[in-house]
Amino acid sequence: MARAALPAPRAPLALLLALCLCAGAAAGCAQPQPEPPPFKAANSVLQLMEGPIAHAAEVYWGSVSTIVDEKGITENFPRTNEEWEAVWAAGITIGESGNLLMMSPRAKDEGDWMKWSSALVDVGVEATKAAESKDPEQVLAAGERVYNVCTQCHVQYIPQEE
Repeated sequence: MARAALPAPRAPLALLLALCLCAGAAAGCAQPQPEPPPFKAANSVLQLMEGPIAHAAEVYWGSVSTIVDEKGITENFPRTNEEWEAVWAAGITIGESGNLLMMSPRAKDEGDWMKWSSALVDVGVEATKAAESKDPEQVLAAGERVYNVCTQCHVQYIPQEE
């Protein structure tokens, strides 16, 4: 009597396939992470502070003011699109400066330095939005928040002369 051919056992094949899939997934997890972008810090923290950050802050803080003198009360604020654009650009510079301060080798530490730099990004975004609104009161309020972040960081990181 002729014997019928038996089907090949499937369990060992399935086990082999499962092992290959697991090994492939594990190998994918062990892949090295891509290299970070090749940023090059071209200027020091001091140069950034005395250059674009200070200039942007002065433009922003000087854009809205009230002068009370013998002539009366004079309200100063941007009136043209070009003047508002300068305030807007200053807000952008303030915000992006926080990112520049977080870059190696500028970052002084991974704690408060990063906290204050991140806060500078946040208030810079607020300052930019305030300038976009063309509302002097919003610009004045955002300028105060920028000032507070700058001052709090300076108190901690700028050595005080005695």
